[in-house]
Amino acid sequence: MHMVRDLSAWSPERGMPWDPVKTDLLQRFSSSLFENNRDELFLIAANDGQLMEAWRRLDPSKYMTQAQEVLETLLVEDHQEQSGVALRLFNLSRHHSADLFERALQCFLEAPGWEICRSLESGSSEFFGSECPIRHNLELLATPLVQNRLQDLFSLCDYNQYHLPIRQILLLLVNAVLGHPDAKDQLMKANDVPNIIRKGTVAKASLYNNLLGGNLSDTRRESILVFDALNRFGIGFETSNRIDNILIFGDTDELLQPYFNQYINTDKFYGADPSYAAAQREYIEGTDEDEERSSRFLRMLVSQRRGLFFKIPHSEAADMHLWDLTVFCFAGEYLEQVVSALEMGKRVARTILARLVRGLNRVFTGMLVSDDRDLLLATSLALSQGKVSRLLEERISVEPRRGERVDIILREDGTVPLLEVAFSREISCTFPLYLTRYEFLSRVAQGALPSSFSKECYEDVLAFKSQLLTALTKRQIHDGEEQNDASLAFRLLEVEETGKVTVQNLEIREM
Repeated sequence: MHMVRDLSAWSPERGMPWDPVKTDLLQRFSSSLFENNRDELFLIAANDGQLMEAWRRLDPSKYMTQAQEVLETLLVEDHQEQSGVALRLFNLSRHHSADLFERALQCFLEAPGWEICRSLESGSSEFFGSECPIRHNLELLATPLVQNRLQDLFSLCDYNQYHLPIRQILLLLVNAVLGHPDAKDQLMKANDVPNIIRKGTVAKASLYNNLLGGNLSDTRRESILVFDALNRFGIGFETSNRIDNILIFGDTDELLQPYFNQYINTDKFYGADPSYAAAQREYIEGTDEDEERSSRFLRMLVSQRRGLFFKIPHSEAADMHLWDLTVFCFAGEYLEQVVSALEMGKRVARTILARLVRGLNRVFTGMLVSDDRDLLLATSLALSQGKVSRLLEERISVEPRRGERVDIILREDGTVPLLEVAFSREISCTFPLYLTRYEFLSRVAQGALPSSFSKECYEDVLAFKSQLLTALTKRQIHDGEEQNDASLAFRLLEVEETGKVTVQNLEIREM
């Protein structure tokens, strides 16, 4: 059995010769694909580009050339195997990050080394004792609530076209359990624990903060793919008045106190420790004129908001507006009422579809329209992508009518929901509803300016509008619709204060 765990590190630098031993091994691998020889087995891990580059740089031979052709075919056609070839190609980038996370987490938690740590019978202030942050982080990571919340984040990354490989997931898990900003390389070792406990800085080892790379410097955090991806959710920096009132005033306000006790006071590791209580008191009383101390409390707030995101149970998520703690306020709805519903073969709720249609209509027209029963395809004179489009080309019925309909379906490979617009049984267009696009359309439907959330999404929606106008022309040609050469007819959109659309018909006749 031959294992090459990283082909890129194994290959020589460009311009340098191959090691004859390595060349011989890859020659034997290539020939084993086509010869009925099971004496040797090979396991090779490689980036797809590096895989092809390695074979292009090797001296050509009969089997080398054949192997290169097979590898290229499997990669291009996204297949795992080819008839008559003793090879299975696993493209891990095709696996959902959420599935990879689940498997990696299970292996991480079940690593034999943890059982050895548990058998140490340590004192309370020693490594893996009752006050040890490493032990507590491991126990938190094993709780269903933390696991499910992380699973949601990884699923959302998948539905936002952001793949996270196993190596990055393992980096996340290690940092989650061992992270501490004051430790060497920001990762705790066993002999660091007694000193951290003695200094009273256990709270800095918070799993909730470590999961977002909060123990790392900005530069280092941004250079690590998994933290860059998770920090796009803005957890810790997004909040609501209610959440911050709980964190700042919850210990004294009788209405907020139950929440403060449930989420903060009962957490003896990462809740309201003496340093938090002192900084909180100074912040409320306004006695502190030291800007550094003020910013210290604000950093503590970031950590506590992150803690709340992982502490609020699913049963209270709606009441606490959990996803307001992220940039994607509609993420919970997206997972539960769109993705999960479609995976179970159900239809997405009419209210959600109506909101998305209203968002599309506002971008398509550039006006605050409230219509959601029809999709309004409008242009501005000769420009389909003008900011304000008042010339109505067509109204596409959302409910099925004469072949027209607008619906949300799941792509055949199950990777993303699609918003489908059908002009007839033969003509339709689809728009992938990635998480960011879903959030964009939902916010626009509620009154946000299209360019305020995502300029990229705004341009994507306008590009989709162009596709729809092309499909409309195709249907008109198919149906034999012709423009009267003796006159020009226009339908002008007018919007009332309520957002209701009316259409004024204009006709210009040739004199």
